[in-house]
Amino acid sequence: MRKTHFALIVFSCSGRNLTIEKSDAFFLLCCFLLGAAGAGVAWQLGPGDTAAGQTAAITQPILHGTASGAVSNDAAVYAAAVNSVVSINTINTAYRAGVNIFGQPVQSASSGSGFILNSDGYILTNYHVVQDASAVEVTTYSGEVLQARVVGGDADYDIAVLKVDASGLQSAALGDSDTLNVGDRVLAIGNPLGELTFSMSGGMVSSVNRAINVSGTPFHMIQTDTSINPGNSGGPLLNTAGEVVGIVSAKYSSSNGKAVEGIGFAIPINDVRAIVQDIIDNGYVTNKAYLGVTAGTVNAQMAQQGGLAQGVYLYAVDPGGAAAAAGLQVGDVITRIDGTEIRTMTDLSAAKKSYTAGDTARFTVVRGGQSLQITVTWGAEPDPAASASQNAQGQAPGGYGPYGGLFGLTPYYGG
Repeated sequence: MRKTHFALIVFSCSGRNLTIEKSDAFFLLCCFLLGAAGAGVAWQLGPGDTAAGQTAAITQPILHGTASGAVSNDAAVYAAAVNSVVSINTINTAYRAGVNIFGQPVQSASSGSGFILNSDGYILTNYHVVQDASAVEVTTYSGEVLQARVVGGDADYDIAVLKVDASGLQSAALGDSDTLNVGDRVLAIGNPLGELTFSMSGGMVSSVNRAINVSGTPFHMIQTDTSINPGNSGGPLLNTAGEVVGIVSAKYSSSNGKAVEGIGFAIPINDVRAIVQDIIDNGYVTNKAYLGVTAGTVNAQMAQQGGLAQGVYLYAVDPGGAAAAAGLQVGDVITRIDGTEIRTMTDLSAAKKSYTAGDTARFTVVRGGQSLQITVTWGAEPDPAASASQNAQGQAPGGYGPYGGLFGLTPYYGG
């Protein structure tokens, strides 16, 4: 497998699909000693602060009343859109970031980009930009610096919604990513390297539905040759009407030590519109499909020593979850969901993203050497804030504590 490192993400290629793993290599780090007191308070997912009975509208008309169709030139797109773009700087104080010689947590800083969803201060960015942040600071094009809180986010879609206490902000116009074609011109505005703020770059759409993999999480993204660098993550990818059609997320920079240029990726805006609104309204994605299992890929050692089929092995089944209600059991190996073959946890994650809570699917599982067909009604993923509370008490989501590895494999909680 070929592996290549770049600012925020590590990519590797396998077959036709790109595999991407998150890395801290692209973070702009600044480490210094901290006292035992005074450490920042880490954010946690929580409900939005929209007034009861109201929702924050995120669908806006074309900027400045521009008629549907292309703005006259790239400079006009920049002038129309730049005031809706923000640079984002975060501070992370956590033991996972490292400790100094006194055993105190090390503080790290990173930078990214985002764009304003509505005039009341909701901002969209990548989840990995603000993940584990203890403080988030947003800077507008006018130079105003605002403290932001994380309303909620979702790692599976790599999006997060921030909120700043401000009004009268210029919101971005959201376009229709389904209308993009290979060869269409697109532009990105962001914060490359964390210091070249509000820079614009341009290019074309290279692919409209590129399958890639980020740390085991599958995505279908817009591929573009637009210049993308560390710090651009979370910023808008714009069409020639100045509308946001994607959220800049990653760049593929090298392969086997050879430099690669012009391979960047953005999350299609249509894929996350409803999810973003759900986060604004509820603080998390309420209808996200949920199975309620602790599971892991059957590796070669497990297959040889345990005689297991290739697929996803269930280490634990939450008694109150969708899997238990359908009759799935510990020791089952999931090999297929409807017409999709399941060989790895990545396959299971990809299949799960095509369902919502309440949908039904036919699972093929191997139990005791016998193949069974089991109909599962997907549950709804629980509030992450409640799960975080359980974790703080030493329990994994679903009420399970830590598990030892089977045949040397550490189980992975798959949802």
